[in-house]
Amino acid sequence: MDPRLPETDLVIFDCDGVLVDSEELSCRCLAEAMVRAGIEMSTERALELFLGRSTAALLDYCRAVGKSLPANFLPDLAVQVRETFRSQLKPIAGIAAVLGELQLPHCVASSSDLERVKFSLDLTGLATGFGPRLYTSQMVKHGKPSPDLFLYAAAAMGAEPRRTLVIEDSVSGVMAAKAAGMKVWGFVGGTHYRLADGNALLRQAGADRIFAAMTDFWKEG
Repeated sequence: MDPRLPETDLVIFDCDGVLVDSEELSCRCLAEAMVRAGIEMSTERALELFLGRSTAALLDYCRAVGKSLPANFLPDLAVQVRETFRSQLKPIAGIAAVLGELQLPHCVASSSDLERVKFSLDLTGLATGFGPRLYTSQMVKHGKPSPDLFLYAAAAMGAEPRRTLVIEDSVSGVMAAKAAGMKVWGFVGGTHYRLADGNALLRQAGADRIFAAMTDFWKEG
């Protein structure tokens, strides 16, 4: 038990935009790949449409606009993202200190695929903070904003949803956590929020608290 987080037995961290500052990088890669495939897209629009969502959301969007993706789209995109991450990805400032101080069981629940999560955490030196406690949308039928992933992670960790705290940066993630009956804090310190009012977006989605720097993690808010 951590006295600073009463009535909490588990903390679930999203990965992209919470542990690693990756959202703008990955959405930029996605937008560029979509343009190459003949689908109009900008980084800003990709962030609006796909932030915190799995590849299923991308496929749904393409079907809705009557566009098809080439067979090699997702594998090629994964390569592009990995190359971009290798040269530019950084951990969210202050997250290593938070993980080092946290006295509760904690895990990752991400819309990204498992290999990308592992790669991101290894690259930024955060992997040791989680070990094998990594859960992704590949493990459930419905991704965020469905509650499935968070409920799956909590069950795997042996925690009750009502005693679980989720740290999220996306509207879909906040909605998923609330639908799961969990407390959720919205984090708006990623570079993808430099031009958007993340505070308003996540508050409207139902976040119980909003914070913009990991140095404020332990402050009452």
